[in-house]
Amino acid sequence: MDIFEKLKMAKSPLGQYAEETHGYFMFPKLEGEVRPKMKFMGKEMLTWSLNNYIGLANHPEVRAVDSEAAKEWGLAYPMGARMMTGQTSYHEKLESQLAAFVGKEAGYLLNYGYQGMISIIDSLVDRHDVIVYDSDSHACILDGCRLHMGKRFVYAHNDIGNFEKQLEHAYAVAEQTKGGILVITEGVFGMAGDLGKLDKIVALKKKFNFRLLVDDAHGFGTMGKTGAGTGEHLGVQEQVDIYFGTFAKAMAGIGAFVASNKEIIRYLAYNMRSQIFAKSLPMPMVIGALKRLELLKNHPELREKLWTIVKALQQGLRDKGFDIGKTESPVTPVFLTGTARSTANLLLDLRENFKLFCSVVVYPVVPKGIIMLRLIPTAVHTLEDVEYTIHCFSEIKNKLETGKYDTDKIMTIDEL
Repeated sequence: MDIFEKLKMAKSPLGQYAEETHGYFMFPKLEGEVRPKMKFMGKEMLTWSLNNYIGLANHPEVRAVDSEAAKEWGLAYPMGARMMTGQTSYHEKLESQLAAFVGKEAGYLLNYGYQGMISIIDSLVDRHDVIVYDSDSHACILDGCRLHMGKRFVYAHNDIGNFEKQLEHAYAVAEQTKGGILVITEGVFGMAGDLGKLDKIVALKKKFNFRLLVDDAHGFGTMGKTGAGTGEHLGVQEQVDIYFGTFAKAMAGIGAFVASNKEIIRYLAYNMRSQIFAKSLPMPMVIGALKRLELLKNHPELREKLWTIVKALQQGLRDKGFDIGKTESPVTPVFLTGTARSTANLLLDLRENFKLFCSVVVYPVVPKGIIMLRLIPTAVHTLEDVEYTIHCFSEIKNKLETGKYDTDKIMTIDEL
């Protein structure tokens, strides 16, 4: 069969709805400056879908540094990969500061979080080694594990009993192959907002002799006394062997980093294919990240404001009877029940009549029949935004429960 013909017939769980959802439910366009209220299809919306946790995206100092760095350096420099012609003192300075902030000896910059994590996993293990990972791990972790030519074991999400059982399997295999064990989990799980049980995981280190890699994309800058992440929050940061964070969340930028001891970082620098064969991060992004890190470290009031909004939103939703799962982080899921059609009508109502924009998560990310509305609070939201949002959610919940959205088609605005 011709590959193109095959692809025309192949429909993914989400792709099957592409004709009627593209541009509105999927691939929507938010326009204007990054702030709580942005334009969607020409209408101003209160927006809860931006990973701008501590409000740095439009911070005046960040905007000024980004602009000046682009003017001074352009977007081309440095040319080439780090190993060849893309090394600069600014890249090294950022790496050093990031590592110190998260309590590690050394760090290394990554162009993107997704490809960076895949490359980290690929570099750390060979066919003799065994991977043990959480079932709810991000797609980048799953894809990195798929590249592994050795054994891998998955444990039920945050189930420490099952984790220990999978470790026993891994230990038996590693003894036969003379390999090691790499455990991978997340600090903050980005969909549901619950935390990886890092404290309970590291408690098993002496028994099973493994190394721990933590993806803390949503925890970096938001969790812990200083914002150094979920390990700091749980008091076990020093026992996280390899720490991974991104700039796309709290830093409101592009790029990522990995931090560990000097020997491991040197090894990764010489072995991560995603960095060896990719152009270095452009200078404006590096200098911009230095400013973002400075603000993150020196202005705890930004993180405090974030948590004021988080607590008000989550407690307000709970008080109104909403199921927000087990979140312990800023990520705020709201779980409802309904069909794909009722989900579309609910979201249409939120956007068109209530002028509120949030992301929706449906099957296959969550089970069939479950609707997950995902809210991302930020330090630049207000308590008035929170109050209005809880009112809107109460209204749409009532409509959902009384069958208002249960139709065999997407409703018109008048019908809503």
